[in-house]
Amino acid sequence: MPIDTDAVAAVDQAHRREWAFVLAATVRLVRDFDLAEECVQDAYARALTEWAAHGVPTKPGAWLTTVARRRGLDLLRRDSTLQRTLPMLVTDQAEDTADLALAELDSASAIPDDRLRLISTCCHPALAREAQVALTLRLVCGVTNAEVARAFLTSESTMAARITRAKKKIAVARIPYRVPSVRELPDRLDAICEVIHLLFTTGHTAPSGDALVRADLVERALQLARMMHALVPDDPAVTGLLALILLTDARREARVDTEGRLCTLEHQDRSRWDRAAIAEGIALVKTALPHTDRYTLQAAIAAVHDEAPSWTETDWREITGLYALLLRIWPSPVVRLNHAVAVGLSGNPTRALDLLDDLATEPSLATYGYLEASRAALLTQLGRITDAARAYESALLLTENTIERAHLESRLSELTAE
Repeated sequence: MPIDTDAVAAVDQAHRREWAFVLAATVRLVRDFDLAEECVQDAYARALTEWAAHGVPTKPGAWLTTVARRRGLDLLRRDSTLQRTLPMLVTDQAEDTADLALAELDSASAIPDDRLRLISTCCHPALAREAQVALTLRLVCGVTNAEVARAFLTSESTMAARITRAKKKIAVARIPYRVPSVRELPDRLDAICEVIHLLFTTGHTAPSGDALVRADLVERALQLARMMHALVPDDPAVTGLLALILLTDARREARVDTEGRLCTLEHQDRSRWDRAAIAEGIALVKTALPHTDRYTLQAAIAAVHDEAPSWTETDWREITGLYALLLRIWPSPVVRLNHAVAVGLSGNPTRALDLLDDLATEPSLATYGYLEASRAALLTQLGRITDAARAYESALLLTENTIERAHLESRLSELTAE
């Protein structure tokens, strides 16, 4: 039987756009994460055949939700588990301030209660921080276990086990499926912000595939950041996070040229940058400063890039100084890498290479292709062509995104042709 490409494309699009909504609505009915996931996956599988035979429905999300919820009810009735599963996620019917705040959001940007309930349940303080973030990315954002593992720089098996334990903890602890009150929200803000940030970074440069950007993930992250900023407009970290997303994503259209080739920041056509997003982001940074949380500092770095008229006029000394501040409060291996690159671009490539070489034994960067790609660029600058070629070869082994691979192959070809 021939494959209906239109149906496949519609299901793929529905997965990207509707997954969280369908899952959240199904969880609310069956009160069990594993069962809800199974039902939603069945609904998407059924859509492939039904939509091919009868056409794509006008409202794919509503169709998928109806099918998933009916499947959930059938399974509950068949297995006689309704009474066993209902207590697993207790819905608090009491009216709270967060519900009221959400209702007041503009309808164009508001997130339905079901989705916020799902995020809040996954980010409950009873769960370990990494489990909160991993589970939310997996369930709310529809990110695969492999993509979540890559975001955490760990193995897929480790991440799958972590997500399984988190779901069991929710069931055993009977963590309520509801929007937290304003009083409870601060305990979850850090985790929610981390989820949104990781979701954005996963979409900003897709770990694999033929597209550089997963626009669906980027736009979902932006939507969630706006929602959180509307709920807690005076929180500097939330403000900084929204600014960071706006200022970084403002360059999206210039990151790939008309022939589909990667354009690094040095070669981007800055006239294609979204100036409205940049202006909004800079205003938010000014509001969040002088608070120096990790998101505000990253947003400040992005603002320096966006305000520079050209690559050569970029204030690398200021960027290096901001990275040094960021390292004090968030000394992650990736921040250390970015700091080293900034050191090199500010005029000290030898020192920068030493800093990168110090990261060679960092376990979390063992499969991180950007480390070797950064080393290759510095080695090229220092005239160590053979070593640079080897570094590019290593980076290629660790890079799965088609556009990034083509860029690395081009750089490697230029070196070997000399």
